[in-house]
Amino acid sequence: MKEKSLSTYNIEELKDYLIKTFQNSPDLHFYELKRKESPFLFIYLKNLVDFQTLNTSILSAFLEYPEEEIILLDEFIYKLPSTQSVLTNEKSEIVNNLLDGHLFIFSPGAEKGILIDVAKKVERSLEKAETESLVFGPKISFTESLSTNISIIRQNILSEDLCTDKLGVGKRNETEIRVVYLKEMADKEIVQSIKEKINSLEVDDILDTSVLAQLIEDNSYSIFPQFVQTELPDRVTYSVERGMVAVFVDRSPMVLLGPASLFNFFESTEDVYMRWNMGSFIRFLRYVTMFLSVILTPAYVAIITYHYEMIPSTLLVSLGESRSKVPFTPILEALLLEVMIELLREAGARLPTKVGQTMGIVGGIVLGQAAVEAGFTSNILIIVVALSALGSFTAPSYLMGTAVRITRFPILILAGIWGGVGISFGLCFLLIHLIRLTSVGKPYLQPVYPLDLKNAANTILRVPVNLIRSNPKKESFFLIKKSATKDIDE
Repeated sequence: MKEKSLSTYNIEELKDYLIKTFQNSPDLHFYELKRKESPFLFIYLKNLVDFQTLNTSILSAFLEYPEEEIILLDEFIYKLPSTQSVLTNEKSEIVNNLLDGHLFIFSPGAEKGILIDVAKKVERSLEKAETESLVFGPKISFTESLSTNISIIRQNILSEDLCTDKLGVGKRNETEIRVVYLKEMADKEIVQSIKEKINSLEVDDILDTSVLAQLIEDNSYSIFPQFVQTELPDRVTYSVERGMVAVFVDRSPMVLLGPASLFNFFESTEDVYMRWNMGSFIRFLRYVTMFLSVILTPAYVAIITYHYEMIPSTLLVSLGESRSKVPFTPILEALLLEVMIELLREAGARLPTKVGQTMGIVGGIVLGQAAVEAGFTSNILIIVVALSALGSFTAPSYLMGTAVRITRFPILILAGIWGGVGISFGLCFLLIHLIRLTSVGKPYLQPVYPLDLKNAANTILRVPVNLIRSNPKKESFFLIKKSATKDIDE
């Protein structure tokens, strides 16, 4: 049997249909405006609409205009103050728009009803970034409102080449996604690949940007993130202008940037705001501390267990005295301390800010001192573990810092079993994994592997601004300073 069109319903039948569709929800509200010739039925979900807009703009317009003008809804729609209003008789469209905060107005004499956007915008104001703190540069971060985030990017990138392609994902709850890129700079194949991956998803809902990243990554089993996640508009602007693609998700303050290499996770826009030599030093310091974070504790365990002849004799005496009361093997001792550090970090992250900072400082000092006095660990190992923990916190990306901390554990176990050979095996396995890893089809270790000398220097370090071209996609990064000066003179 063919389903009746909306225009053949009377008001009571339409009410029954919507009540059944919304499972008799108390949020569903019906308001009947009675005029001389024909009544009008206002339908909306109470918790989603802005009552000030509904009363002052929409309802007042229906009371102000003569009834003969209102009956012709297809003409009256242009007299309404809201620009986001459409005529429809599709029931599925009505239900979906009611869930988005729209008002539906229906009259039994009309062939179609009016859908008007009167949604109540629930969003926080622009605030200072929390997860990515900066000393120099803009401090604002994105919000959970997709329209606000897109408007920020459009204000930062005043170019007609800026594309904000709209996609939708989710069977049960469709989430709006925007793929943002500069048409002139971005690789078309990368843009198309990201769109195809998003469109091919068969999920009920996308809760957050991080969930989307896990779904479209090339290798979802790898511990290393393959998309940069940021809440800073200036970092998104900087990346998009250099050919990367940004993915925005509604209801999420984080943005995905891809394709990403390993070195992108150690970059910060603060490096650009500093002088080039300062930025290069700090970026190089991050690489060194991250490597030490992975290798320091396993090296201590391997040397103490298998290669103690490498320890200088003066240090060997103090080290023996420090470990004389420890009942555990070096590997077990190191694992206990590493787990304790992770517990303190996790507890500090989950507690309120002021309480979490106090918990981290007091917990670290009290537990560390108590562990040494009780003979559970040595003083030197506490120093080693503390330095490893500090090194993992230097990465601007929280996800990369977490990946480095987790990577330390298997290498630590290998060091306890096979010593230096185990560390070498673990590092070789890690390097092979990184070489095989890709991000949107691009090598994860680019521009080091495969080697690209034109872009390697400005990726690993930070070259002076006057040596960087404005279009890194089409031209080399580097200018000959003399040639640049000649062009200016001409």
